Amino acid sequence: MSHGYSPTPSQRKVDPERIAVALKYDFGDGAPIVAAKGKGEVAEKIIATAEEHNIAIEENPILAEALSKVDLDTEIPVPLYKAVAEVIGFVLQTGRLQRPDRGTR
Repeated sequence: MSHGYSPTPSQRKVDPERIAVALKYDFGDGAPIVAAKGKGEVAEKIIATAEEHNIAIEENPILAEALSKVDLDTEIPVPLYKAVAEVIGFVLQTGRLQRPDRGTR
């Protein structure tokens, strides 16, 4: 359970095995693309950047591992569509991303 405290990136202990993948998705432009990926310190920087920009983060190590094998600036492969669609649904529920056809709240 979180109590509102999140360590700053410099306070976090770096897990050298942690993987982070950032996806970019524009509604109507095909499949999401892998915009950034990394392991260890690079993963922590990706996560810190997302937090600084109020970008929703979902921890899913299995999906991150699969997506880390996709080349940068490449659309995700068809077998990962369902899992990534669930992540996009999560992001939509957080209110940090809104479909262009629904406007702002």
